Amino acid sequence: MYEEGMITKQLILLVFHFSTSCHAQSLDLERKNVMAKILYRLGGWAVRKKGMVLFGGLALIVITAILVLTMGVKFSSDMSIPGTRSEMAASVLKEEFPSSDSVKPGGEVLLILKAPEGLTLESKGIKTIVDQKLNEVSAYPEVASVVSPNNNGSLTENKQYGYATVTYRTPAGEVNDKDKEKIIKVAEQLTESGVQTELSGTIAFSEMEIGGIGEAIGVVVAYLVLVVTFASFLAAGMPILTAVAGLGLGLLTIMVGTNFLDIPSVSLSLAAMLSLAVGIDYALFIMTRFRQEVGKGRTVPEAIAIATATAGSAVVFAGLTVVIALVGLAIAKVPFLTMMGIASALCVIIAIVVAVIIVPAVLGFVGHRIAPSKQKVSKTKFKAKNRWGKLVVKRPVPIALAGIALLAVISIPFFHMELGLPDNGSKSQETIERQAYDLLKEAYGPGYHAPLVIVAQAQGEADPQESINKAVESIKDLPQIESMSPAYPSPGGQAAMITITPKTGPNDTETKELVNQIRTQAETIQDQMGVTLMVTGATAVNIDISQMLNKALPKFALVIVGLAIVLLTIVFRSLLIPIKAVAGFLLSLAATLGFVVFVLQDGHLLGLFGIPEAGPVLNFLPVIVVGILFGLAMDYEVFLVSRMREEFSHTGDARQSVLAGMGHSGSVVTAAGLIMVAVFAGFIFAHDPIIKSMGLALTFGVLFDAFIVRLAIVPAIMTLMGKSAWYLPKWLDRILPNIDIEGESISKLLEAKHQDNLPNQELENKKSLIV
Repeated sequence: MYEEGMITKQLILLVFHFSTSCHAQSLDLERKNVMAKILYRLGGWAVRKKGMVLFGGLALIVITAILVLTMGVKFSSDMSIPGTRSEMAASVLKEEFPSSDSVKPGGEVLLILKAPEGLTLESKGIKTIVDQKLNEVSAYPEVASVVSPNNNGSLTENKQYGYATVTYRTPAGEVNDKDKEKIIKVAEQLTESGVQTELSGTIAFSEMEIGGIGEAIGVVVAYLVLVVTFASFLAAGMPILTAVAGLGLGLLTIMVGTNFLDIPSVSLSLAAMLSLAVGIDYALFIMTRFRQEVGKGRTVPEAIAIATATAGSAVVFAGLTVVIALVGLAIAKVPFLTMMGIASALCVIIAIVVAVIIVPAVLGFVGHRIAPSKQKVSKTKFKAKNRWGKLVVKRPVPIALAGIALLAVISIPFFHMELGLPDNGSKSQETIERQAYDLLKEAYGPGYHAPLVIVAQAQGEADPQESINKAVESIKDLPQIESMSPAYPSPGGQAAMITITPKTGPNDTETKELVNQIRTQAETIQDQMGVTLMVTGATAVNIDISQMLNKALPKFALVIVGLAIVLLTIVFRSLLIPIKAVAGFLLSLAATLGFVVFVLQDGHLLGLFGIPEAGPVLNFLPVIVVGILFGLAMDYEVFLVSRMREEFSHTGDARQSVLAGMGHSGSVVTAAGLIMVAVFAGFIFAHDPIIKSMGLALTFGVLFDAFIVRLAIVPAIMTLMGKSAWYLPKWLDRILPNIDIEGESISKLLEAKHQDNLPNQELENKKSLIV
């Protein structure tokens, strides 16, 4: 009896010890995984207060819209970089010729005229028509002055071309649409009369478009992908709806911000691309996890809270990675690029907030209608969708080699990339700006669009203007100069301004060479004559911006790569996986830039993408692509490999973990990648060349990274690495913080609480009984 009693007592002690240790483990989990715990509570709160959450979100959008209508929108057109040689020349120009800044200049429109074949602008009938229309324009109350081609010196030698200068009373950005329509109508009437008339100048006629037909098609394709993914039209509409709400709030917030910060207009398009794409993807991740949890038998409110804690944790981490990469654009020390990054990062932050608050609230309303009815359906889908994963695990070497070889070949054009800034000559031939650009080029030659302004200073010289004239004389015979104006002296007499018209266009190699030749000779002139020559103008600015960005790109990429290695080492508790992830990112980056050069610069497949003509790659595109593609690549890496890590931690089977990751997350990453591609591709067909190039780069960047790197090369390499993929030295494991990226601990915590059904008082009673 004694032995039997001792055994019973030992068993009771063992049970008590196990019970209390489980309880302690649960408390430990609660302490360690603060983010998952907060998101779990946040998801539950959003469900309970779903009406208030949705009303609050709608109210916030309305309030922001009212602010925009009240304050207006004031985008900045300044794309200069302080500290460059062209910017310093522009500063000296403002100092030496202060009269140009004495009043705020009015907007200016050029009515570019071409006489009919066989006639001139001086022909009697043609001159009468032109003068009549110019007098009509000068009578408009919003117009300050009109100068005819005869009086502004624009009439060409053959008198077939010329332009009238129309100056408005208000600055270019304040000329309203009604006034623009009036001048457009005059141009159309002149053209109907036989005088081809196009419009140019400081006033923009083709506004930045957000929400065109291309973007709409991209959203429709994204919806179809979601329909296939969820097998439900209602469920497919939810990510679109919440993403559009986040997009609207983000863009309205940026518009308000233009009243306080110098935000370039192109930021709106970049922010729209990212906000819409990540907004749909993040809602997709949370909804997928919600449906999985309901399939396990959980109630709708509990499934929403768990999905917010688990998939929501991954969304927050992945989203913040994108935000860090975008804010990191400030490393380049280019003001307009910094503001683009900040504006886009703001939209991504809003997308994260919408995903973890608004999406759970919406699910609270319709979750019961989109939940899967049978668990076996998900199992059948799992088996069908994992065929690719099985193939990769079975044939890792050929798949890895094929993927690497394909991306390496696509990367080849990257090595002869030329950077520049697209002008109106890169716009669609249907736009007003492009038609005017072509007519000016036809009339005055390609160099008309690439004027170089020389600022000459001769401080300390006995006869400054004489010294300047001698210095300018020494560069007038450079072969690429079409014409050069006389030196125009400054009011102080110590400087002069000279305008040079090159023989070639702003992005031509010959024009860039001319700028470099002038700058090279300027050093000799400074030493021999004591005259300082500085060059500014579109081509000089492009050269300086490109050089600065080229210097900043390696530093930025190094910071990004270092960040990726640190973050992924913490997340995956591995040394080799971060290196593999970064190598894959660099490979997809090189392929993306190579493809961009192949199309935009080398001129292949232009018709397929609706690109008017070949030209240099947008000078800040590589930096933009590095930042954004890094964030999106880490998104896919996290969602795919974290599932592999979870499986490996349970089974210790490296091969099975790859299969599980591909089976459970591969389909979601596939859907997310297709959605990103669809949304970004919609921007390829915009009229603006800057938006086109960004849309093209991001479309194929996601295509290469998601489908070739993450879904082929990554699982193949991880299969080959086996268990070594998860190696981490014990000393490093002890140092690194433990981050539960998918919030899986919240599921373990709930299971532990369900197992421990004893109330605290009963637990204390049992403890005292045993003692």
